[in-house]
Amino acid sequence: MAVPKKRTSKSKSKSRKAIWNRKAYYESKKAISLGKSILTGKSNSFIYLNSISKLNEAD
Repeated sequence: MAVPKKRTSKSKSKSRKAIWNRKAYYESKKAISLGKSILTGKSNSFIYLNSISKLNEAD
């Protein structure tokens, strides 16, 4: 017969949620930073085409 598992403590679940939130925070900071660098034209790590006309010329 199946036995229910023990309940996870509040501190353990809160710490897991805090880790998850911290990871999401740093990923959002990186995304905002990349977006700002693309807008200012100082991006070295992201390759993209500026307009649709360049996209059509490549084909």
